[in-house]
Amino acid sequence: MFGPSIPAVGAAEVPADAYLLDVREPEEWAAGHAPGAHHLPMMDVPHRLTDIPTDVDVVVVCRSGGRSGQVVAYLHQHGWDNVRNLTGGMQDWAACSRPMVSETDQAPRVL
Repeated sequence: MFGPSIPAVGAAEVPADAYLLDVREPEEWAAGHAPGAHHLPMMDVPHRLTDIPTDVDVVVVCRSGGRSGQVVAYLHQHGWDNVRNLTGGMQDWAACSRPMVSETDQAPRVL
């Protein structure tokens, strides 16, 4: 068996007060991300665990949900019980017409 299922939430159901943790690479983040999201590339997570809150709902996001699912599993293994994966990632976020911002001079987009 593959182990316990990863808790998840769809883009349309992400609470407004959730801590949105974007684990994509810097160029993906710059192209487009949710306003108010917190950027922490996946490979930096093990070294910056203290940056991830334990006392609020945390929704982890990547482009399509694969990397963020791995981060959620990793955090669960290290004691976080307040994290969920964003099903479909930023692709579904954009498809649901959720707001996005860009760090470039171009319109926000998902890479």
